[in-house]
Amino acid sequence: MKPYVVGVDIGGTNTVFGIVDARGAVIASSSIKTLKHNNVGDFIDELHQGITQLMEQNDAVGKVAGIGIGAPNANYYTGMIEKLVNIPWPTPLPLARMVSEKFGIPVAITNDANAAAIGEMTYGAARGMKNFIMITLGTGVGSGIVINGQMVYGHDGFAGELGHVIMKRNNGRLCGCGRTGCLEAYCSATGVARTAREFLETRTDPSVLRDLPVEQITSKDVYDAAVGGDKLAKEIFEYTGNILGEAFADFTVFSSPEAIILFGGLAKSGDLLLKPLKESMEKNMMPMFKGKVKVLISELKEADAAVLGASALGWEAK
Repeated sequence: MKPYVVGVDIGGTNTVFGIVDARGAVIASSSIKTLKHNNVGDFIDELHQGITQLMEQNDAVGKVAGIGIGAPNANYYTGMIEKLVNIPWPTPLPLARMVSEKFGIPVAITNDANAAAIGEMTYGAARGMKNFIMITLGTGVGSGIVINGQMVYGHDGFAGELGHVIMKRNNGRLCGCGRTGCLEAYCSATGVARTAREFLETRTDPSVLRDLPVEQITSKDVYDAAVGGDKLAKEIFEYTGNILGEAFADFTVFSSPEAIILFGGLAKSGDLLLKPLKESMEKNMMPMFKGKVKVLISELKEADAAVLGASALGWEAK
């Protein structure tokens, strides 16, 4: 039996990959920019180069059993990426086949948030849990749902798109998926930046954010301002946390999770986000679920969680 698998996490900004052993230790990892290439063939060439270099440096050439990939809208059943919102590659894209042919190694793929959930269940905050929801707060809002110890894929492989539950039915923001009012349009890192721009345009309160070019404001800028005590920036986090809390109260009704686990850059915002989120969640919770659902932050290093989850698929790749 070959001792290693490779896990690959394709995000809207970066693609992180690592060599993982059977105990779940990340032997080595590296990354490339996802959007450096508009051409998916060039991206796969650079990925091949990066992973080959990592294997050579760590005596893993010929010792990799499979490659697992977590990517947006990746279908576990078909090996295809059906549609991409934040990456300009043509779809449907037979990613598993393309990568497998390039490497000569079996490849399995799943949605990036499902990969993070599998990583969390195997090695992180969800160890021992049979019912939980993983929410990834990155460029978009992704989710992985585990019920009775099983990843939920649905009949077509696409179950668990909780980032596209509609939170505002009237006059909602346009989402990258083509609909309006989705959770992702408000509570992703991109959504936080959009809220900042809206607040700055419609309000007159003083804020250090007004010193920045409005179109270039990022969620990190908002976080830094809030930590520095900026009132408007704090209110942006309250607004975001309120919407997330409402969504989590609704998600609970569906699968009665033991915990909802937050992963991704925004999850590191601490009480700025968690305090309004938990208050809103409990306020909106159906009485029989009140006080029962924990909100936890991922225990895995950001670079490792999705790579570990994706790598777990590598053992199953055929």
